[in-house]
Amino acid sequence: MPHHVIAVDQGTTSTRAIIFDAAAQIVGTAQREHEQIFPRAGRVEHDPVEIWTNTQWVIAHVLSEAQLTAADIAAVGVTNQRETAIVWDRRTGQPIHNALVWQDTRTQPRIDRLIAQRGVDAFAETTGLPLATYFSASKIAWILDHVDGAREAAASGDLLFGTPDTWIVWNLTGGVDGGIHITDVTNASRTLLMDLRTLDWSDELLEVWGIPRAMLPEIRSSSEVFGAVRSPGELEGVPIAGILGDQQAATFGQTAFDAGESKNTYGTGNFLLVGTGTDIVRSKAGLITTVAYRLRDAPAHYALEGSIAVTGSLVQWLRDNLGIIRSSEEVEELAASVDDNGGAYFVPAFSGLFAPYWRPEARGALVGMTRYVTKAHIARAALEATAFQSRDVIEAVVADAGRALSELRVDGGMTRNALLMQFQADILGIPVVRPQIVETTALGAAYAAGLAVGVWSGLDELRAHWREDARFEPGMSADERRRRYRQWKKAVGKSIDWVDDDARILMGTTD
Repeated sequence: MPHHVIAVDQGTTSTRAIIFDAAAQIVGTAQREHEQIFPRAGRVEHDPVEIWTNTQWVIAHVLSEAQLTAADIAAVGVTNQRETAIVWDRRTGQPIHNALVWQDTRTQPRIDRLIAQRGVDAFAETTGLPLATYFSASKIAWILDHVDGAREAAASGDLLFGTPDTWIVWNLTGGVDGGIHITDVTNASRTLLMDLRTLDWSDELLEVWGIPRAMLPEIRSSSEVFGAVRSPGELEGVPIAGILGDQQAATFGQTAFDAGESKNTYGTGNFLLVGTGTDIVRSKAGLITTVAYRLRDAPAHYALEGSIAVTGSLVQWLRDNLGIIRSSEEVEELAASVDDNGGAYFVPAFSGLFAPYWRPEARGALVGMTRYVTKAHIARAALEATAFQSRDVIEAVVADAGRALSELRVDGGMTRNALLMQFQADILGIPVVRPQIVETTALGAAYAAGLAVGVWSGLDELRAHWREDARFEPGMSADERRRRYRQWKKAVGKSIDWVDDDARILMGTTD
């Protein structure tokens, strides 16, 4: 039997393929960025065709780099940016519109009307989610309402919806020539259309949004054999056996399987998940309830999640929009060239504030500016914003759980930034622990796939693979920690209530 698993990690800014061996070690990796499309303020799109092209490219290149063939691969696992909505024609395989990315806020007017009529938590008992542009439902409805003929085509069964996992698996398994149309419970739980208890689409919510059930993929577990690859040819015949949304995949890769176990991923945004086992727990402090994973026919496991929209993408913004760094890696050196933030605080509410505030009308704010502040201070303030936002979410976790965390397990690309990790430990007052493999999103997808085909025997074997790489101990005094956090909360206050009728006209979201 082959003993390698390939994970396809379709993220917000790039697509990667990583091959793991049976010891959960990386033996090959390939990555390609895709274009971020910003038609106007508040709108974020991706080209699904570019994403599929990049998926084929990274698969071919990682196999070549590792000098492996399909005969060496036991299974494929897929993980993906969640909530991003793709609608395509099942007859042609072509998207009818660019993907609407999870950060996109163009549907805010419709969300506002629903909130006014029913309240922000109108469907939280069913879905675990507040009414927000973040989730897929309003994005699907927008595409159906704004693309000529889309509603008629959907009603006749010619259109399919999927988050990127569904789009990739459909294409991997043949596309128009018999591609399977599926998703897993973790991604389905992010659409604002799935009932957490039944793990099926909610007829009530499909009616609210005017979405035909025939558009939606079949909901499956996170770990089972779904079908075999037909394209690209380099992987033909290999079973696809794992699907997890990216943050659930990172949690799985951190082996945080049980109630009370947690992780914080530092990527385009930040996402803290705390497992609640097989119990559906409702937050009273601004977190959302989500499915953590489901293995075959076993009961689903759930989690509370704190979602932060902008962290790593803020560093990209410094690079691409302001040009104060040439590469994302330069931000640490620039930020480390000054001793502190110079009094500047950066609230990156580019798509509003997510957990625990859920304030869609907030917008980015850079406050405390003086002539003393340099680009180095701004870079440091940008990194610190990630740590401050994570503390906001952890405060909510503590409020819900009634007990403090003893340490924070972290993963994702930004955790390579030692300055950020040290500041995170300082501002939390607890140790921050980084594993040897920080690409736990891909690892989690590989674990789910490998479990389904017998590469790994069970969760205990996966736990044995986890290894600590670095531990950052807090060094900041309690008084200084409290002072800086107070300043951060003041800065957050300045970002709230920014979007009004004037701003909506500028953004083109008056509907």
